[in-house]
Amino acid sequence: MNAPRIHRIALTIVALMTLGSCATGSSLNRAVRATVESTTAPVTATPPACTADQRAEDPTRSVAPRGDLPTANAMPAGSTMAAIHDRGRLVVGVSGDTLLFGARNPLSGAIEGFDIDILKEVAKAIFGADGDNKIEYRVITYAQRLPKLETPVESGGVDIVAHTMTINCNRWLRIAFSSNYYDAGQTVLVRKGSGYTGVEDLVAAKARVCAPSGSTNIDEIRKPIYDGIEVVEVPDVSDCLVSMQQGKADAITGDDTVLAGFAAQDPTTEVVAQKAFTAEPYGLGIPLQHTDMVSFVNGVLEKIRGNGRWKEIYQRWLIDTNALPPPIPDPPQPVYGRDG
Repeated sequence: MNAPRIHRIALTIVALMTLGSCATGSSLNRAVRATVESTTAPVTATPPACTADQRAEDPTRSVAPRGDLPTANAMPAGSTMAAIHDRGRLVVGVSGDTLLFGARNPLSGAIEGFDIDILKEVAKAIFGADGDNKIEYRVITYAQRLPKLETPVESGGVDIVAHTMTINCNRWLRIAFSSNYYDAGQTVLVRKGSGYTGVEDLVAAKARVCAPSGSTNIDEIRKPIYDGIEVVEVPDVSDCLVSMQQGKADAITGDDTVLAGFAAQDPTTEVVAQKAFTAEPYGLGIPLQHTDMVSFVNGVLEKIRGNGRWKEIYQRWLIDTNALPPPIPDPPQPVYGRDG
């Protein structure tokens, strides 16, 4: 995809997603389905928190692959992957409006991006070469990511989430993660000419800063070191761009990947905190009890790190679109040792 095309797609994506959220679902083609979940944030009890000893461990540590990947269409009997294969579709939770990582293409209706291409590799490993046609996409908000993984698929949950989701200790108490597949970091987006050059300026100005519910980004700016910032909390990250366009927020804080998409979408904005002030390692979310699936997915990630596919995905979505400059980095290396 070339840069002019992604800009055309970006300018219409928010309007299309607003229309899409009014429907209960739509058909992308005969095999791939997408539904838009309610954007109302789920009401949950106070989430569990890690102990000091747990926080001292590397949160990206995951479950090691169990030998070679099984052959597609021959999943181990009784495994989570066999149940998915027998169902005939992999049910995934994704963003529908995070340009470059998970967004609906207004020309084709397909949901596409870096995260989506990673999911397609998982589906192909289960179903074979046509696995990308056996994915059911469920468009969810940031705040819905963990609850959807805690809910059975037959009750509206999902098998896996790929939604620019940071691996951290507290989340491991509720769900499981694959190994790290992308290294992001938190930065700041403002209007051009605002005078803001970074998060420190926003603190000093007592600026209104938008971030979505259920994100590590909003957790970060609520820390005492950012006292003075007026936090504007919204259901999803795309709502932040709308809030800033409507004059309800002075800035957006989010992962550099997400904000790069916003800057492409709205040329009156710019990323000013060029150096990320947090580390946001992305992982694929998987239900906590499905450790065999975690191991399997990590085997898929090992494969695409080694055969060049990860770099092809990076090239397509982040270099060819001019979102990030070359060269392509090496993929994040996995850390294992968690019990499976």
